[in-house]
Amino acid sequence: RGSTESWDLILLDGMLPQKSGFDVCRDLRAKGIKTPVLMLTARGQVSDRVVGLKLGADDYLVKPFDMAELLARIEARLRRDGVPAESATSLAHRSVTVGAIHVDFRRAEVTKSGTPVELSGKELHLLRYFLEHQGATLSRNELLEAVWGYSTVPFTRTVDVHVANLRRKLEDDPARPSMILTIHGLGYKFVAGRM
Repeated sequence: RGSTESWDLILLDGMLPQKSGFDVCRDLRAKGIKTPVLMLTARGQVSDRVVGLKLGADDYLVKPFDMAELLARIEARLRRDGVPAESATSLAHRSVTVGAIHVDFRRAEVTKSGTPVELSGKELHLLRYFLEHQGATLSRNELLEAVWGYSTVPFTRTVDVHVANLRRKLEDDPARPSMILTIHGLGYKFVAGRM
């Protein structure tokens, strides 16, 4: 297909004849293409997987693999990105106001009651994911995969630390959040209507 057409998912072999799949993945992300990328590669070292994920791959499958696993990973990735295309793409390019919080995703600017709020890239990505899934209970594993591109990483506090940072910066009373709620034993829920 031409590069102007949209893709649901990119299946990318790490060993291409002209250019490394790692380089292709990096170039796609540099051009702002956010389509999920599933890398296929014979390079199974942990360091290679880390490089692939850091370059922007969403998932990584080492050869040889079973076709059933490949299909299952593709289905899982498409299901996970099943936010209606209009909602996902338009939110990334528009402004959203929730109570006193105003977010301009295109400019990566956030204000609270008119005062600028500095958010890191991951905090902004996490906030966008919360806004795209308002009212849904989101597990830590889902947030790790959607925002950081990690598969399940046991015992990590990454999500909790970033949620605490968002609460500190956005909530009126971070100790008693009214927007980013903890659902004990399950994860977090973004509830805009309670602001």
